[in-house]
Amino acid sequence: MKQLRHTFPLREAILGAAIVILLGLISVRFPGFIEPANLARVFNDTAPLIILALGQMVVILTRCIDLSVAANLALSGMVCAMLNVAYPGMPIPVILAVALVLGAVMGAFNGILVWKLRIPPIVVTLGTMTIYRGIIFLISGGKWVNSHEMSGAFTGLPRTELLGLPVLSWVAILAVAVFGLMMSRTALGRSIFAVGGNPNAAVYTGIDVGRTQFFAFVLSGALAGLTGYLWVARYAVAYVDIAGGFELEVVAACVIGGISIAGGIGSVSGALLGALFLGVVKNALPVINISPFWQLAISGSAILIAVAFNASSGRAKGRIILKDAEVRT
Repeated sequence: MKQLRHTFPLREAILGAAIVILLGLISVRFPGFIEPANLARVFNDTAPLIILALGQMVVILTRCIDLSVAANLALSGMVCAMLNVAYPGMPIPVILAVALVLGAVMGAFNGILVWKLRIPPIVVTLGTMTIYRGIIFLISGGKWVNSHEMSGAFTGLPRTELLGLPVLSWVAILAVAVFGLMMSRTALGRSIFAVGGNPNAAVYTGIDVGRTQFFAFVLSGALAGLTGYLWVARYAVAYVDIAGGFELEVVAACVIGGISIAGGIGSVSGALLGALFLGVVKNALPVINISPFWQLAISGSAILIAVAFNASSGRAKGRIILKDAEVRT
């Protein structure tokens, strides 16, 4: 029984069942919603949220938070789009590398400020969120990059289908697999859980708390940069306010998936299911003719319920993310 609970945690089981029940209720009125082709579209729509939730997960597990992921996404996407306009023949792998490196650099900037200057993560990432948006305006002059300016290869990659799924979906699946292995099989994954679980004990075991948090921000930034290219290429448009407010949806996916904001508790499967839950809700509400106001209200209610569930089922005393009072190395 213990082994069963270990391989299939209760929280993930409940969330998985909630998704199945939700799909069942929607299918009563709209049977076409659960057809494989439509579910594949829902998964593809949710793929950016899944990728970003994985990065946010590792940051939250280390008792930090990254509110700059959407701004990172927007800046990386704009840079990729402008590079494509300036150099239409630039190979896509080079653009992907630029997106990953640029995103990682922005994540590293967050991590350095948190690690070396000991500024609370929420303050750092609120500030860099504004900075990154401002940089987009400066480099673009506030202008849009539209589809007719982008090359076919640039916009075609996320939409290219492999084995019935677009590349965007496969990137999300690959990210889930890589993060699953990293969190369960590598020293970095164990360090992330140790730092979030008990920073003082982590120090005694030789783990550098600040460096671990730094790498968590780098991972989150790299994924945001990658998602920036995929987002801009998929929608074939880049502008200053792209993905505005999406960082809150990313944090919500993590919270719904059982990632404790006190750090140290969570799983890759939880982040995946949290993102899928929001993805199903987001795609289903317009189908059943729920007004935009009620869509926001229902989504917000789901987040509040998840937070309340976390607060009641999590540890009684957890560290908050608004200050950093723990001992650092």
